[in-house]
Amino acid sequence: MKYDTKVVMIIEENLAMWQKLNVTAFLATGIGGTQPIIGEPYQDGDGITYLPMCRQPIILYTATAGKMKEILIKSFTKEIQSVIYTEELFETKNDMANRAKVAEFKTEALNLVGVGLYGKKNQIDRIVKGLELHP
Repeated sequence: MKYDTKVVMIIEENLAMWQKLNVTAFLATGIGGTQPIIGEPYQDGDGITYLPMCRQPIILYTATAGKMKEILIKSFTKEIQSVIYTEELFETKNDMANRAKVAEFKTEALNLVGVGLYGKKNQIDRIVKGLELHP
């Protein structure tokens, strides 16, 4: 199935595996909770219903913090929605503390370890061109 939109997650390449998984999960909730990408609930053969998931693929890339910042800033000039995760959020304990911590930094000073993007496929493809897929 072809989609005219694309969902990508860009994760800092030098994070520990648990951090990569954690960042990816948080970024996915930011996009899934705000964009029209969630499908219908699932039901197994016994009639048990499960929560719905994203109806389209989520592509995972790795990049350096500097490259993520460059991509994030480029996304501002397009019709792309973004979600971020900064290094400081590994130390906070709740959503209110997370938002307060992010607010302490200007855009150029964000210590990015993850960026999620949602938008038109062709715009996302141009912005992430050259990135490596997560192994």
